[in-house]
Amino acid sequence: MKAAEEAAFAGGVEVEALMDRAGAGVARAISQFFPHPGKAIVFTGKGHNGGDALVAAAVLKEAGWEIDLRLIFPEQDCAELTRKKIAALRETEFVKNFCAPTVAPRLPLIILDGLLGLGANRLLREPVRTAAQEINRVRHKENAFVFAVDLPTGLDGDTGDSDPDCVVADCTITIGFAKHGLVADQVVDLVGRIEIVPLADLVIAPLPANDLLACPHSLRPALPRRKFSAYKNEFGRIGVVAGSSGFIGAALMTTQGALRAGAGLVELFVPREIYSIVAAAAPPEAMVKPIRSYRDLLEEKIDVWALGPGLGTSQAKDLLKLIERATAPMVVDADGLNIVANEVEILKRCAGPRLLTPHPGEMKRLLDPAKMSRAGIARNFTNLFPVTLLLKGARTIVGERGHPLTYNSTGNPGMATGGMGDVLTGVCAGLIGQGLSLYDAARVGAWVCGRAAEIAIFEKGESEESLLPSDVLANLGGAFREIH
Repeated sequence: MKAAEEAAFAGGVEVEALMDRAGAGVARAISQFFPHPGKAIVFTGKGHNGGDALVAAAVLKEAGWEIDLRLIFPEQDCAELTRKKIAALRETEFVKNFCAPTVAPRLPLIILDGLLGLGANRLLREPVRTAAQEINRVRHKENAFVFAVDLPTGLDGDTGDSDPDCVVADCTITIGFAKHGLVADQVVDLVGRIEIVPLADLVIAPLPANDLLACPHSLRPALPRRKFSAYKNEFGRIGVVAGSSGFIGAALMTTQGALRAGAGLVELFVPREIYSIVAAAAPPEAMVKPIRSYRDLLEEKIDVWALGPGLGTSQAKDLLKLIERATAPMVVDADGLNIVANEVEILKRCAGPRLLTPHPGEMKRLLDPAKMSRAGIARNFTNLFPVTLLLKGARTIVGERGHPLTYNSTGNPGMATGGMGDVLTGVCAGLIGQGLSLYDAARVGAWVCGRAAEIAIFEKGESEESLLPSDVLANLGGAFREIH
């Protein structure tokens, strides 16, 4: 990042122009979570990271936000450009919202952490330590939502090491590119959601990437617009193998996920004993078909399989044969993974490509994690087996041999509820049916499901407690539009 900035400046890009674009991007990211103005407390250091925060504060102020500026150093000690942005913020007009409702809702309270930027020592000194403590106090006591500019103050951007008083961010808005320290396992609760502000003037060296962070502009090439002449057979016939007595919801959510992701046709195969219940509850757009044995499915003309949610393991032998012998791509989840865990070596001889989507507990049954990091688990597993892996978690990781690991950037704790994985399985299958590789389908699927959950909370009034998989399904359209 330092080299990229130096190259941009050497090429004629002005420092202030880069700061203005970065700060405006921070403000846009904030509006993605809080579309209506509230109060922003802006903690500013004396360097250019503080300048980015000040530019963002000026944009928010023009949009109607109340700004509470907290300078922790005397103004005369700040960098020249930072002093200029302080003056500009003071001159920015506050735009009053004259269309406010008679009974105004409770206004959001946010904090911008612009204390320290890239390259700062993670070990905090005064007065920065006291300011970081105050940010954490206000977050805890007043339920403020904290946005860190580039990285949380007190976090090492390279290693993820942190000071005991490191700022706890709900969202880190990082400039240009994600820093490696932001995706370390131990800092998930310090970094929170990651949003990237891309800057066209910053170009990193053309080296092979080991790690990537999924975001709309990087995922867009994987999801091209449809031709006007498109027809359903171009977008895949998806076969959903899910559900059993007492677990029909899993089958329905997987089916709806495939439909909402754009599949051309979706067929849901269920045991005869639950057929009538599932057929009555299934979305009208799906075809529900009863089966006698899972072995018979090898004869079906299906482009992509989604297998596992709510299946149970009573017919493990037949299901294992289907997983091994089906030539079409397959997304394997839930009980499908539990069945594979008993004979994991079959993954080396599957007739078609496989995308596995385990949560941490399922992953432990597939591979002994020992003391490996999540990234280490993903790399080791995909080196051992020729599959695509989507390792679910607060920072979902997608891996495939020969490809960089991709970290997902979206989502929130409200997704920690049953059924979210069923939706993701269907979405991934639906995307594969439209021609995406398993790797790209996993990356896009994880991102849109996480973003749909955010839209449900920040735009549609749900909370982390009330969020349901059906809310994710209902807001997938908005997430896909953001990628486009």
